[in-house]
Parts: sequence; C-alpha cells; structure tokens
Amino acid sequence: MTISTIGRYEIEKELTQGGMGVIFLARDPYIQRQVVVKVLMFSRTIEDKVYRDFFLQEAELIAALEHPCIVPIYDFGSQGEQPYIVMRYMAGGSLDDRLKKEEVKLTEIAHIFKRIAEALDAAHARKIIHRDVKPSNFLYDSTGEIFLSDFGIAKSKTFTDDDGTWLVGTPAFMSPEQIKGDEVDGRSDVYSLGIVLYRLLTGQLPFSGNSATGIINAHVQMPIPDIRKVKNNIPAVWQEVISKAMAKDPDDRYATAGDFARDVAEVVSGKWYLRKL
Repeated sequence: MTISTIGRYEIEKELTQGGMGVIFLARDPYIQRQVVVKVLMFSRTIEDKVYRDFFLQEAELIAALEHPCIVPIYDFGSQGEQPYIVMRYMAGGSLDDRLKKEEVKLTEIAHIFKRIAEALDAAHARKIIHRDVKPSNFLYDSTGEIFLSDFGIAKSKTFTDDDGTWLVGTPAFMSPEQIKGDEVDGRSDVYSLGIVLYRLLTGQLPFSGNSATGIINAHVQMPIPDIRKVKNNIPAVWQEVISKAMAKDPDDRYATAGDFARDVAEVVSGKWYLRKL
C-alpha cells in the first residue's frame, strides 16, 4: 500500500501488516508529534462488512476505557472506504521484540503483570474482553513503561477451524473456551496471561507447531507441560501458579487478572512462601 496521508496524518513509513490491518508510523502536523495509524486493508472493507465493524470496535473500546495502562487512542475515522485509528506511538517497541534479544528479570515480570492486570481488570469490569493477550501487544513507551494495546486485534491473523468457524486471535495464546466458540469472560484473558508467564519463565510456549489446528487442539485437550522439564532450575511454585492460570475449566482459574498478578508478585518477593507457612 503506497499512501502519503490518511486524514490529516502524514505517513512516514509502514511498520507492519497482518491479517486485518496495515500499521503506519505517521506525523500529526497540527501537534507535531509521531503517531501510529492503523488502517483496515481496502479489500477487507468491500469483501465483508464484519471486518470493518470489528476494526472500528477497537477505537470505541479504547476510547471508552481511558486507562493509564492502556495505549491511548487519539482519533479515528474513515478515508473513503478505509476506516483508520490513530494511537500513541510507543517508541520502546513490544515485549515480544525485547524477548528476542534478552530475558526479563523476575522483578520486572512482576511489574509487567501488575500493569497488564490493572488494564485487563478495568476492561473486564466493563465487560470488555481483550481476546489477544500476548507479548507483541505489550508495548513500551519512550520511558520504558509498559502498556496494553490492540483490543480490536487489528493486526492479528484470522483463521478458520476445521468446521469453518471464523476465529480471531493468535492460536498459541487462545483459551480453550475461546477456541471452542463458547461464551468468554475475563478468565479467558487470564488463561492467555498464563501463557505469557510460561513464555517469560521458560523462553518457550507451552503449545507450538506449524499447524494452527494442532495448537488449538492442544489448548483444549493436552495438559500443561511442566516448566521444570524445559528449565529444571525453575522453582516448582511457578508450575502451581501457571497451572491455576491455565486451568482448562475457567472456574478453576484465577477469578481476575489482578489475583494472578498478586501471586506472581508474591512468588517474586518471597511472600508466597510466608503465606504458605
């Protein structure tokens, strides 16, 4: 896609594109600041109205939340048939980018979980489910603070399962009930956040492979791999925490992301062991 402006925003370069959208770095000439502009692919707008509606949902959701741990939205609209969303430019990149270069210390994991959990609980209180919690949607600003992004899943892949049902999200991070098309609540995001913790502690995902179908089947049917078989120096307590976050039955999980983040912080600080005495 070659384009110089979207609305009043001057396009500087394309950052990435995925199953639903194209992400640009742009400049707001009125305020003289860099912003991110997400544009729904043109073919999507004429092929299926559901994509357009789903894309614009992100703007409405984030604008309504206005939370200090969520990447803020500045503007949204349409240029011709193309809807777009304008968000803060997060100059520090994503947690996923960082994990490709280095491990994250336990104290920082606790901080990350505190902030992301606060964002998720605020969304869940308004009956808003993220549905795509993963490291590439945890973004750092220029000061190194972390924020949650992409409630509308504008750049995530869409795929269909074997019976042709349209699914949205990232197979490696989807909860069993999300995969099965059941009604989801905030505990679905807790499951995904459990996968993030597994990734942070081991450097691997619990279920991976070349087949999306194989991955989603594993989430539904397979037990959670023991993290100590991946890294044998990890304390057993982490398996206990992850197992609760990633329980197949939502009723067996942490009730809120905040409850999960509290246990992560207590394990890191050592308070967990005092509580168990």
